[in-house]
Order: sequence, then C-alpha cells, then structure tokens
Amino acid sequence: MRVFLLLLASCLVVAANEVPTIPGDNSHYVEGKSRYIWMTDDEGVHHLVDLHQPVDMDSLNARNGHYNQYWLFTRQNPHHRQVLYNGNANSVRNSNYRGNRPTKIIVHGWRNDGNSHMNIIIRDAFLAVMDCNVIVVDWGRIAGNLNYPQVAAGVPDVGNHVGHFIQFVFNTAGGNWDQLHLVGFSLGAHVVGNAGRVIGGRARRVTGLDPAGPSWHGNGLALNRYSGRFVEVIHTDGHMLGLMDPLGHADFYPNGGKNPQPGCIINNCSHSRANEFFAATVHHGHLVGRQCPNVREAELSNCHGNALHMGNAYLGKHGHGLYGLRTGANWPF
Repeated sequence: MRVFLLLLASCLVVAANEVPTIPGDNSHYVEGKSRYIWMTDDEGVHHLVDLHQPVDMDSLNARNGHYNQYWLFTRQNPHHRQVLYNGNANSVRNSNYRGNRPTKIIVHGWRNDGNSHMNIIIRDAFLAVMDCNVIVVDWGRIAGNLNYPQVAAGVPDVGNHVGHFIQFVFNTAGGNWDQLHLVGFSLGAHVVGNAGRVIGGRARRVTGLDPAGPSWHGNGLALNRYSGRFVEVIHTDGHMLGLMDPLGHADFYPNGGKNPQPGCIINNCSHSRANEFFAATVHHGHLVGRQCPNVREAELSNCHGNALHMGNAYLGKHGHGLYGLRTGANWPF
C-alpha cells in the first residue's frame, strides 16, 4: 500500500508538471517562447490562443487561397463592391477597374473578413485623396478559424494566390507596377509579403501594419524587404501581438512601437492602432518619424536623425532605417 501511494504521488507530481499554466492576461507573454496568448477578434471578443494547437492540413487544404475573394472599390462605386474573379477576364473588363489608375490592395488579419473596420477606413482614405482602384482581399474563409496556428499556416498560400491574381488583372486589363501599393494588417502583412515576392518584388510600395508576431518570429515566410521596392512597417504592439524586429526598408515605432499606445485601454487596441495611424496619414500626411540608431532608441522614442513621413499614400516614397515618433491619443493623432 505504501509503495502504491508513493507511485500515485509521483504520478500526480509529473502530471502537474505537464499541465501548462493558462494565463489570465498577456503579462507573461514572451515572443517566440510562450505557448498561450490572448487575442481579440474584430467584434471585441477575447480568445485564449494555444500556439501549439495542431494544424489540420486536410481542412487547411480544403480552405486555401483558391477561395480568396477580391472586392473592387473605386470612386464610381466607393461603398458597393464589384467582385473580381481570378481567371475570369469578363469580371475585370466589366468592372470599374482601370489599368491607368494606381491600384491599392488591402488585406485583413485573423478573425477578420472583407467587411472589417480596417478595410473600410483605409479604403475610404485612399479614395478620398486619389482616383484609384482599391481591391480588398477577403480571405475570411481561412482567417475566421479560431485555430490561430492553422490560419497562420495558411498565410503563404493565401499570399501566393493574391500575387497570381494581381498578375492576372494586370495582364487582362492593364496596370503599372510603379503604381501598385500593397497594404496588410497583422497576418495580412505577411500575406502581402508573400504576394509581393510572388510578383518579383515589383510593387512600388508595401506597407505592413503591425505584422503578426505569434508564430512569425524568425519565420522566413514573413514580410521582408524583398516583398517590394519600398517596404515600410508600422509597429504598434511589438513583443506581443505584433513583431518588434525590423522587417522592411523603413520601420516606424510610434510611441515606442508597443503596448500601450496613447488612448488604448482595452486589449488589442494597440495592435489595431496601426490601421488608424495609417488611414490618418493617408488623409493628412502629418506624422513624421526621426531616424534612430537602433530598436532600443526607437522604443524610447529618443531619436533625432533624418525625418521620414510615416504612412501616407505617396507612391514615390523611399527611405531606410528605424524611425521613432510620438502621436496623440485620438484621431487624427
């Protein structure tokens, strides 16, 4: 009996050590090491994400980038989408798409879809300042899955399909690589990163809005400077839902590039603040970063180097380095 009790006690100790601690918040989170993280969806609902959750490859392959939807908005139809179909030339030729206009591609993130707020505010900002084609990529059939690792695993294929779609549209109805701007938020930043590399890095601008951090630290399939001719990144929730590492030609760290951003109280606000910063700069072009010698100085916003505008819609924009700046707490910041 004594031997049995000792064995039982040993088993309980081992079992207790094997059960992972489920956190009540994200204060424990260490980028690239932690198993659990709290994430908030587009409806403000909090989800505890297990970054070790298995990926169902059969399900993922059944919901791959082939099911992306492409919604066109122009000044002729600013609020009512026209659906373009990859491989269907008539869907493009019979739409308001024009090859002589600048083309903007917008891609959402996890638990979002084409109707998510970030698409709307960025679409409306672009159309307010220029006559352009705005194409919103709806990949909600994959992104809507609660299994974050599975959604992250689907990102490269989604991005590859986006890249092939852009090539199809340009070949069918015209387009200018010098007037192509890809914009992606969170996992969508890595989608446009892959899309940009599929088209040979020819996009004039690629903007990553707080590229997703979990599962992407050191990932070779993440957004990088080979994704476009000028790749800029706006970091707002680094070391948490977003990556802190520099990824582009120019990386901006407003208010230190991490949580909490000014005016943010609820979870996930800092992550999505990158979308609002970008939309505001498209309208106003007013947020200016100063070059920093390293990420640490950018985190402190203690930078006094050359100036470079963050965001905006200017297609001729260029620059290199890390940039820090301070913003306000409310629109337009």
